[in-house]
Amino acid sequence: MLQAADLVIRLNTADDVVIARVDLPESTEIIKEGVRTSARIPAGHKLATRAVAQGAPVRRYNQIIGFATRPIAPGEHVHVHNLGMADFERDYAFCADYRPTEFVASPATFQGIVRADGRVATRNYVGIVSSVNCSAHVSRMIAKHFTDEVLAEFPHVDGVVPITHKTGCGHASSGEPVEVLRRVLAGYATHPNMFATLMVGLGCEANQINDLLAAQGLKRTDQLHTMTIQDTGGTGKTVREGIARLKEMLPEANKAFRQSVPASHITLGLQCGGSDGYSGISANPALGEAVDILVRHGGTAILSETPEVYGAEHLLTRRAVSREVGEKLVRRIKWWEDYTAKLGGEMNNNPSPGNKAGGLTTILEKSLGAVAKGGTTGMMGVYEYAERVTARGFVFMDTPGYDPVSATGQVAGGANMICFTTGRGSAYGCKPAPSLKLATNSALFARQEEDMDINCGLIVDGKASIAEVGQQFFELILATASGQQSKSEQWGYGEDEFAPWILGPTM
Repeated sequence: MLQAADLVIRLNTADDVVIARVDLPESTEIIKEGVRTSARIPAGHKLATRAVAQGAPVRRYNQIIGFATRPIAPGEHVHVHNLGMADFERDYAFCADYRPTEFVASPATFQGIVRADGRVATRNYVGIVSSVNCSAHVSRMIAKHFTDEVLAEFPHVDGVVPITHKTGCGHASSGEPVEVLRRVLAGYATHPNMFATLMVGLGCEANQINDLLAAQGLKRTDQLHTMTIQDTGGTGKTVREGIARLKEMLPEANKAFRQSVPASHITLGLQCGGSDGYSGISANPALGEAVDILVRHGGTAILSETPEVYGAEHLLTRRAVSREVGEKLVRRIKWWEDYTAKLGGEMNNNPSPGNKAGGLTTILEKSLGAVAKGGTTGMMGVYEYAERVTARGFVFMDTPGYDPVSATGQVAGGANMICFTTGRGSAYGCKPAPSLKLATNSALFARQEEDMDINCGLIVDGKASIAEVGQQFFELILATASGQQSKSEQWGYGEDEFAPWILGPTM
């Protein structure tokens, strides 16, 4: 555990930098490190503790986070003005660090909702899924009918949620772009947190509902209805018909009840947004600790945001259960390198202005902190975007780094809860899966407490260890899975954050 009096945080004896725990004025003496600051070092930013020659690597976590773009002297602020990117070889060492999981003898339980097919829900929604943007408004009109007053008659239903988006046409009716969209929509329509779903289309869109159902092996049932505006006869008739169908679904949905089930039925989607210099020190490792606990109890966690593990992927390939799993991750990394190059971009453009203001400099540094969310257990699988996750334990899903798009893929793949770390602050929710937010620092938690579910800044403050906060967060995961509302749920977030990954040209 850190000492409350420490001015800086050293992560590894081999590191060239330490992290400022508080704002350090110029000429502040750091006794433990034997250096004096040569400029102001903002809280969360890096301070050099030894000289680094121009072109030499700079280490944090005992990993390369970039290369000195000019000579760096002890006591200097290390940031974008003197640290940059360069190519270097990573040793993937496939499976070198893989160890079989040691499962607990008596798994934890939570109060879940067991569906007819054996899957377990953490929430009980009825959904309206639009096949195309053209049916989004009608989908929302149907949902608006089911106010809190109407739903008061159905206390075991968490809500009627419209799942709408901006695509579904303007692209080919076959090929990867529409296949990805269909995976996402099918994943939401049949998600365990949805008791039943009404899918609404326009009728002439590229993403035809019949083709979507066929591609995803789905059939119309009492819990999966479909309709189109054109066939039903326009807006008014479609809205009235949609309301009537949901009225038939709600009494059955209200029969759902919670019962004790093993924690192995929890699947977490791991996210980080608005990261800062503390993310890799407090919230991400604390979440990783909770993930390790969940995996030992038989549960599953999905790490994603491929551009935000770039430069740290070698830490994951070493944990792969097989060389095949590790190589699949490397192939996705190469795909992203080619993808960004074709569009005239680069992988290092990922750290946002907010990330940099918070102390992060390069994508390598951001990635090394981001992978800490995934804990330390073996990587049991690598999945395409929105592909249904079938492996148990820690897995990876290829997604963009943009949080709503990434989380959308995770939920479509089966995540029944999202865990979201943030250092700069985030306001995010994700229906039908509850979202928990972890603050990296106490100042953020105090400033935005109405949005944050747990304060991992206690680790930075020296008031709690990573293990203690991780255990506390695991217990919060169980409580939330059992029905306790997250902060974002209390505010009603989740309907506007559905954002499928749009691939290919819009024609």
